[in-house]
Amino acid sequence: MEGLNNSYGTSWADQWDDGPDPISAVPQKKRSNNNGTGAAKYKQKVGDGFDKTKSVASTGLKKVKEGTSVGFQWIKSKYHKTTQKR
Repeated sequence: MEGLNNSYGTSWADQWDDGPDPISAVPQKKRSNNNGTGAAKYKQKVGDGFDKTKSVASTGLKKVKEGTSVGFQWIKSKYHKTTQKR
């Protein structure tokens, strides 16, 4: 009898929920057999997305590189102007 009232090893839900466990009511979709053409189309779209991402990243990197170069040249010219005054 003592084992029936023992709450060790049971979860909060087991202690307070006396109703039945919920059952998934969402019906699963049936897969159609289209010989992998859907996967091929998806793979093509993903590949196109990677190409676009790569080109955008390349363009962005070129802009960062150019901006960094211009920034260093500006700092270098400011340094030379201050050292020439002496």
